[in-house]
Amino acid sequence: MNDYQRFIRRQSEIKQRAKTPNHMYGYCRIIGCGKPARAGTNDGLDKKYCRSHYEHFQRHGSVVKGSYTARDVNPYRHAALEWLLANTDDVWVTDAIGRVRGLYQRSGRNIEAFRLRGLSPSDRAKAAWARLRHHGIDPLLVIASWVAIELVVKDDPQPVLTSEFKQVQGAKLIHKMASGTHKKWDIQNSTSAMTRTTELHVYPRPRGRVLRHIGRQLAETSELLVDHRIGDISTFVQKRFNEQGRPSRPWPKGWSARRRKDD
Repeated sequence: MNDYQRFIRRQSEIKQRAKTPNHMYGYCRIIGCGKPARAGTNDGLDKKYCRSHYEHFQRHGSVVKGSYTARDVNPYRHAALEWLLANTDDVWVTDAIGRVRGLYQRSGRNIEAFRLRGLSPSDRAKAAWARLRHHGIDPLLVIASWVAIELVVKDDPQPVLTSEFKQVQGAKLIHKMASGTHKKWDIQNSTSAMTRTTELHVYPRPRGRVLRHIGRQLAETSELLVDHRIGDISTFVQKRFNEQGRPSRPWPKGWSARRRKDD
């Protein structure tokens, strides 16, 4: 039996196990959830969580806590970017900027969102960084997003402290900066001189292992900055909130995360 035959046999065995309910796992581990774990149905092999809690975990990085809203994160992103702009000569800020630019350079060519199907999660993560580069997203905006997540979690009275949750939250933020592909073209009517405009808008779904890859890479870009300067940034942010209130905009005036180039 060669390697391919072993692979097909193993794949067939896993599919059969997934379709066979195991009644030892009749309940989801989340308190108050009366649904069976996926291993207790014909829907998968997860021995801990039901389908809905598993999907919640894939999208948000936690089985119970949802993602932070723009109202939660925007004040911190705004203030974090102000600190970064005032300290661009800081050695750790310079290091973080260089790491983000390194990700941009290593991400390869820009791939349209409608061509992502069939790619591995790691390749999809590279494509996300390539879109950010293609649309001219300033590295400071990327760094400010991660710093904002660190500060939000720090100030959250009921935080989820796992690295995975923070990485997923950070990945969702930067994924939205340049998430889709947008195309527009005119089609000539074959029976008349009239033309009609056709538009295409495709957005890749932010979930699963793709978010984990993006979040891990995002955390690595700013890990030294957070280690050495998070205290100073937190003090600046709280002083800014006390003196000027919490801004609702994610960025100071004149900044935008959607400075797009022509496709």
